Order: sequence, then C-alpha cells, then structure tokens
Amino acid sequence: MLIAGAAVLGLVAGTCAGYLVQADREPTKLPSLSQPKLTQAKGAAPEPLSAARDRRVKTDGDLRKLLLKKPRGAKTADWLSGDDGWMDLAAYASTFERPKGAFEELITREFRRAAVAGWKDDHVAVEIRLIQYRQEEVAAAAEATSSGHYWSDFEDNDSWAVPGTEGGMAYVYSDPETEPGYLPVYSAEALAWRGDIAMEIFVSDTKPISKNTIVGLAERQMERL
Repeated sequence: MLIAGAAVLGLVAGTCAGYLVQADREPTKLPSLSQPKLTQAKGAAPEPLSAARDRRVKTDGDLRKLLLKKPRGAKTADWLSGDDGWMDLAAYASTFERPKGAFEELITREFRRAAVAGWKDDHVAVEIRLIQYRQEEVAAAAEATSSGHYWSDFEDNDSWAVPGTEGGMAYVYSDPETEPGYLPVYSAEALAWRGDIAMEIFVSDTKPISKNTIVGLAERQMERL
C-alpha cells in the first residue's frame, strides 16, 4: 500500500509540475491564415480545340451536315419522315412498329434530336438516320443500336461487323418481300454508335444487296462522326 500510494503521489506531482511549466511559457503563435500570393500567368488564353480535335464541336452543331451526301445523279427521297432533314420525337417514334411503346422508350432514353437523309438511285433506295441522346443518365446510343430497329430478329440473316466501331453491325435479309405484280424487294440494315449518336442505315433493292454495299455505307457514315 505504501508503494502504491507513493506511485499515485508521484503521478499527481508530475502532472502539477507540467501545468506550472506550461503556464509560465509564452503562448505559441498560430500560423497565418493568409496564403502566399499566386502570380497570374501572362499571355493570351489557348485557342479552343478545332472540330478535328474536339468531336463535340461537330456533334453539337448542325447534325444534318454529318449525314452522307446523296450520290451524283440520285434523287432525294420523298418518303422521309420529318421536316427539312430533322425528325422530332413523334416523327422518329412513328417509324417503329409500335410507336407508342417507342415514344415512351425514347423519353426514357433521353432523346435529344434526329437528322435524316435519303435518296433513290434507279432501283436502290437508301435512308440514313443519326439519332442523338442527352446521355445524362444512361448510355442510350449504345443501347439503342444493340436492341435493333423495329426489335428485328436477325438470327436467320447474314451479318458483319462495321469496321472502326464498337459493336456496330450490318445485316442483309436473306428473303425478299414479295407481292403479286411487283418485283421482289431485298433489304439490308446497319446499326452503330459513337458517343451520344446512334446511326441507322436502311437499304432496299430489287436485287440482292451485297456486303460491300451495306458495310461500305455504314463505314463511310461512321467516319463522318
């Protein structure tokens, strides 16, 4: 008990001595809250990136200018939905087999705008669409092209990857549409995306459509994006 009491008295004495020493010292000054003055850089600000280096410069401009131009001698399509090369939400939804469901789905996918172009050259008809999404919540352009237009079933048709794209595909339907009194109609389709833009290409012909035709169109269109 004597040893324990002595240890306690020692701790108390040491603590008191520490307080007395600290009380006799001058207060320690706190560091200054002000920061060193920063020197502002001189000279002109860097020039903004050109369209060749900044893709958003192109895609936020007139989307119609990114569409492929019709070949020389071809006639501009007169069947296109929309106005002056633009398709609003309702016009684009109307191109689906189930417009009401497509309309709701496009709202969910944050549809922004769509541009369309098309032409007819002899017996070949081509339509190209660029659909742009806001993509604030979902990667809608990639989702749209992976689901396929009209929710088509491509299992029994020829298909090829579109060079230079991530998952872009081109399809040629094996069997033509036939109707008594008319020539058979063969069709092909290409779907791809880049950034916030989904691309759709539709080709129809009275003759079978080659791989080079549909893949070539898709590749050239994607190069413009």
